[in-house]
Amino acid sequence: MPSEAKNGHAEQQARILLVLPESTEAKELVAYLNGMNVSAMWAHDGESGYEVLDAEAVDALICPVRAPRTDGLRLQLLGRQRNPQMCGIVLADPSAEEISLATEAVRAGAYDYQVRPLNPAKIGAVLERGLSYQRLVGEVSDLQQRLDDRYRFGGVARRSSLWQRIYHQIEQVAQSRASVLIVGETGTGKGEVAKAIHQRSRRRDQPFVEVNCGALPEGIVESELFGHEKGAFTGATTSRKGRFELADRGTLFLDEVGDLPPATQVKLLRVIQNGEFERVGGTHTQRVDVRLIAATNRDLQEMVAEGRYRADLYYRLHVVTIQVPPLRDCREDIPLLVDEFVRQFARENGKIITGVDARALDALLSYEWPGNVRELKNWIEGMVVMCSHDGLLRDEDIPKYVESRPVSDSDTGFKVGMTMAEVEKLALRETLKAVDYDRRRAAEILKIGLSTLYRKEKEFGLRQGA
Repeated sequence: MPSEAKNGHAEQQARILLVLPESTEAKELVAYLNGMNVSAMWAHDGESGYEVLDAEAVDALICPVRAPRTDGLRLQLLGRQRNPQMCGIVLADPSAEEISLATEAVRAGAYDYQVRPLNPAKIGAVLERGLSYQRLVGEVSDLQQRLDDRYRFGGVARRSSLWQRIYHQIEQVAQSRASVLIVGETGTGKGEVAKAIHQRSRRRDQPFVEVNCGALPEGIVESELFGHEKGAFTGATTSRKGRFELADRGTLFLDEVGDLPPATQVKLLRVIQNGEFERVGGTHTQRVDVRLIAATNRDLQEMVAEGRYRADLYYRLHVVTIQVPPLRDCREDIPLLVDEFVRQFARENGKIITGVDARALDALLSYEWPGNVRELKNWIEGMVVMCSHDGLLRDEDIPKYVESRPVSDSDTGFKVGMTMAEVEKLALRETLKAVDYDRRRAAEILKIGLSTLYRKEKEFGLRQGA
């Protein structure tokens, strides 16, 4: 069984397993490891090393490609099964056969190999680099997990039932290879949904490439998507990869896909079907593996009926369709979005702005938002930048051209002939719903005390979801 080469190691110390027969060379390496800030174990043969790896994970494994009583490559494989980020260092004799085995081990996932006679200082340097890389990978993974926990689906943070349904759709489709068509008005957050799908997919560590098809002149759309060869047109002084090649093994997001010209639609259909295309001016067939997500604010089905969009391309694009609602249909999200944007722009502009007051929020809740979330975000940025006071943004900070939506009977449920108690109950219920049952904010809007709000809520039998 292995013996501890260093006693009293700290909890954060990396655990190193050395598998090497007892010899002067091995003792020198053990002595060197004892001088490093690691916890080292020494197994004198492969069978003892196997027992250690079978029982626990180690941060690094140093062993010969041919360990006595057990194959060294098998030890490396077992170690990576216990810890995929393990730093594996294999030791080889200078023979061509052993160097070939060591190279094979590196291709299979080992970090490095060293040729005898062993140089402890060199092995120590390789070990430090490998462990540093391992820590970096762990930190990135931990950060990604914390970001996912804090900002579910890549920053898309909503509470409305419509957006909860979208979250569920994202979870369902993310792990598949199916093409996704995201439809909705301009500024609703279609791009955020596309990024969320990629972030939750198996391709999350591969490129996410996006292109706005509507922003590209018709003459360069194909070059942007599929690339071009040198001399393909005037100004093409070098060959250039297109977005499909850049997104290989990852995700390509085509925004405003309804604006693609007919010729490009034909070429896009071919890529979706078999992953093949030629660069502009080229004859060599390129092959890519790309997950395609498209978005549009147009009615593609109507365009197909009018002959302005290829039906076969439309059917390929909308294997799965996600409908993103306009902001006016999920007003309960507005207070959350306002708070998020105020914090963001106050921080960016060095302002001490903590939120919006009740009258300002009421105006924001009443507006129709034809530009959706993008318009709200731009508004809040302008209000924060132009605000000349600290604290809460006020009603007078809202641009004067803004007109609130008229409130109709169908909007609120108000009807002529209602008693004052019924009107009071209706006002309380609708205000609570508008602020997602933030009772402190509802009390501010209604200009009543928080205790009064609780009393009225109990009196009228109101509760969240009622």
